[in-house]
Amino acid sequence: MAHPIIETEGLCKQYRVGAETVQALQEFTIRIDAGEFVTIMGPSGSGKSTCMHLLGCLQSPCAGSYRFDDEDVSILAEEQLADIRNRKLGFLFQSFHLLPRITALDNVELPLIYTNMSREERRVKAEHALDAVGLSHRQHHTPEQLSGGQMQRVALARALVNEPRMLLADEPTGALDSTSGQEIMDLFVALNQQGVTIVLVTHDNDVAAYGQRTLHFLDGKLINDELRK
Repeated sequence: MAHPIIETEGLCKQYRVGAETVQALQEFTIRIDAGEFVTIMGPSGSGKSTCMHLLGCLQSPCAGSYRFDDEDVSILAEEQLADIRNRKLGFLFQSFHLLPRITALDNVELPLIYTNMSREERRVKAEHALDAVGLSHRQHHTPEQLSGGQMQRVALARALVNEPRMLLADEPTGALDSTSGQEIMDLFVALNQQGVTIVLVTHDNDVAAYGQRTLHFLDGKLINDELRK
């Protein structure tokens, strides 16, 4: 029987904007099993990014429960959430968020600085992560010496260097040309086949089609959970 990596019940998130309360996510209940590839779609302001931020332990819910990898993370303090993010989660965004003055290898190594690994161990893991995304030959180049697709692959290697249980991506192909976007999606498919759970936010129907399931959001609510054949 498949083991759930995500279980939410009535998850809610609201924000204060001036005198108004915005219901960013309402009564979100879902189960995602380990090894699934799930995509999230919806118009701007629909709640899809808020959903990803909650699932990625980047924010805490206002109500409801969230169990990640069999642990109730909805009640944890920020320091505990940060530990889970560093040990079990990888993130990829539309903007690459690479430090411009250091090499690709140094960028990938950054998350490992917060572990007890030696510098030599960190360097070996970073090299392996870059090799996994096909960029070992560019490891000593700085971001300004790389194309957009290469920078996103460096960012992906950085997300994977801690061998996360789950990879969360927010519009990872949004700033890329079609060829580079295809390369990134091929890497996601390969990672998923290796057992990595993937949750990916996108506006692109072609990208969403890579998922085994697509969650559709509107006005802060999950309105459809589409299982793809």
